[in-house]
Amino acid sequence: MKIKVSGTGVDFQKEGPEATRAIVLHVERKSNKAKSAWDRTAASKLAEAMGLADAIDLEIERSIIAPLVAPKPGTYIGTGKVAEITEVVKETEAELVVVNAQLSPIQQRNLETAWGCKVLDRTGLILEIFGRRATTKEGALQVELAHLQYQKSRLVRSWTHLERQRGGFGFLGGPGESQLEMDRRLIEERISKIEGELETVVRTRDLHRKGRERVPYPIVALVGYTNAGKSTLFNKLTNANVFAKDLLFATLDPTMRNITMESGRQIIVSDTVGFISELPTGLIASFRATLEEVLSADIVLHVRDISHDETEAQAHDVNLVLAELGLSEEKRGHIIEVWNKSDLLDSAGRDAMLAKAERRADVALVSSLSGDGIAHLLDLVELRLAKSSKLYEITLDPSDGKGIAWAHQRGEVIDRKVFDDGRTQLTLRLDDDAAGQAQSKFGNAMAIKK
Repeated sequence: MKIKVSGTGVDFQKEGPEATRAIVLHVERKSNKAKSAWDRTAASKLAEAMGLADAIDLEIERSIIAPLVAPKPGTYIGTGKVAEITEVVKETEAELVVVNAQLSPIQQRNLETAWGCKVLDRTGLILEIFGRRATTKEGALQVELAHLQYQKSRLVRSWTHLERQRGGFGFLGGPGESQLEMDRRLIEERISKIEGELETVVRTRDLHRKGRERVPYPIVALVGYTNAGKSTLFNKLTNANVFAKDLLFATLDPTMRNITMESGRQIIVSDTVGFISELPTGLIASFRATLEEVLSADIVLHVRDISHDETEAQAHDVNLVLAELGLSEEKRGHIIEVWNKSDLLDSAGRDAMLAKAERRADVALVSSLSGDGIAHLLDLVELRLAKSSKLYEITLDPSDGKGIAWAHQRGEVIDRKVFDDGRTQLTLRLDDDAAGQAQSKFGNAMAIKK
């Protein structure tokens, strides 16, 4: 089965003996800076790049690490390494070289000329994965926007027909605009149209958000590095059937489900797109409408693959993206770390990690696959939500329909009793703002529930 990869001009063969043969090249920049806990090894960066290539079903013929002191303006890597890769391309008959770095349009074109095959840089590779994963109209629009913004600067890569000019209209039309200018204008027009459509999506999301505020169920958003197990955890928490697989960016479009906690409190759990190191800025901007759900969430569950050798580096990358999105300091205090995949640790490692997690009030060690630790995680969520709200009892007269309606709009009604004389007693959970309004509105009819 052949799949046309948008905007790249090459057919990627997904399965079978004719699958697209590829070389994965990781360029490791040398630095004199001292190593930190967040620095990855070159081998792990290469492994991640190979995982990205595998996500679009490439047949990887060779993987190479290329040390680099300083980027070369024309080809990014040095002439010696360019020549070496040329020989590898000939030997393996590779049709594609994936370069795990950000290439300029000129560098990409020059490398394609030197190697005689297609070249895809890190941004282009992630865009291809996102294009494969987007299933909703919103997701497709976001991917297309990011792809067009990426492609606009790379029209220089196209064939020479782009330099030809078309005649203008009328007798005094002059030489007309070049094909290159026309293509750029068409891309800009399409970008403008998509941005308009995404503005409609943002307005719709705002309306949905305001609707949830009128029925104030707390929002619990899942974030994390791609492949940390967010979707598996989401399925475990909500009994949903969201696609979850050991694959980078297995899911892309956001999903929300309503669940009821043991206390009776109802919450909305939101799954979001996974993050990755050096996530292209354009992608973050394109997916801002989706990721704004994280900014408005009452609690953020930062899901980490605690069994991964570079879990600290992955956590650092997630925090960088959250900062770029504009997550406030106040919201950062609402983050609970979910140390996932405890089932992949050996017995001694799990005991050590559990002891470490128990010393912190904002950490739960879980296995979203087996369910181990999920109950403790939900207890942490309940405890965190309880700090921001209290239970109240409000007794209302039979004629106070507006008061009953207000209570349902501004609070979370836990229990309702109707007395023989027709009065209604509501037990509801209110945050501080709503409690202040209720005190003014109901006065002595309201009491804190012990």
